[in-house]
Amino acid sequence: MAATEDTVYFDGNPCVVLDSVRMSYTVVSTADVPADKSPIRHRLFKRTLGRDNKVRVDALNELSLIVERGESVGIIGRNGSGKSTLMKLISGQELATSGAVYASSTPIMLGVNAALVPDLSGDQNVILGCLAMGMERALIDEKFDSIVELSGLEKSIHLPMKSYSSGMGSRLRFAIAAAVDPEILLVDEALNTGDAQFIDRSRKRMDELRRNAGCVFLVSHSLSTIEEMCTRVLWIDQGDLIMDSEPQEATAAYKDYTDHLSKGNNITAAKIKDDARSRLTITEILPRTQGRRIGVQL
Repeated sequence: MAATEDTVYFDGNPCVVLDSVRMSYTVVSTADVPADKSPIRHRLFKRTLGRDNKVRVDALNELSLIVERGESVGIIGRNGSGKSTLMKLISGQELATSGAVYASSTPIMLGVNAALVPDLSGDQNVILGCLAMGMERALIDEKFDSIVELSGLEKSIHLPMKSYSSGMGSRLRFAIAAAVDPEILLVDEALNTGDAQFIDRSRKRMDELRRNAGCVFLVSHSLSTIEEMCTRVLWIDQGDLIMDSEPQEATAAYKDYTDHLSKGNNITAAKIKDDARSRLTITEILPRTQGRRIGVQL
């Protein structure tokens, strides 16, 4: 496609580029035989012979994005809309079915990059998790106390992790992952588990990371958090990018959409979504020209 007057040239290097990315999964379906009419032995027989009906599920339909340094990108949408899939693709946890993801450095997703071992104590896992993220031992020693303080596990840090509750484990993972200052930061609000003190400490640390990072991706069901912390918002629904706009505009449209859905006004909700998508500026990534990556907005 030739460049037109609508072409936008991005000077310098963006933090993250998604080029025609799509993600689908092949899963087993029993839709051909209703579960209440299919005897267990029949379903087991089919599974043993490899006769299960396999179908393709499109978790994320094709999209392209350019995220520049200094942007805080909020991602909103209903459960199952594709938010987590998008985050996994950006972080490198999963490879796209088609398309490509480019990043200026290794993205860090809070609570995921920490590789922990249940049989080791909390303090040993702090060292292990930080080493796994590429930190030098001297820097780990320097940040050790602040990591433990953020986790709130001072009294349990020398006990094996397998003795921790799920909440304690989540807090330690968060504290370890938050010890680095990444250029590309991905944050899932679901990681904010724990008592009010831990939530307050983790929110303050997230604010610090957001200020210091090159760009931030934040998934949240709290629209006020999105408006407060983000400069740009993506609304995803059923694997499709519906909006890519300023926070107040996107959250207002999404809230209007979900309010009508909750009241059973499906036709009105569908019109709101269709209207929003019709105004979407589509980005296409073209090959580099004279050292630049070009984003064509149609």
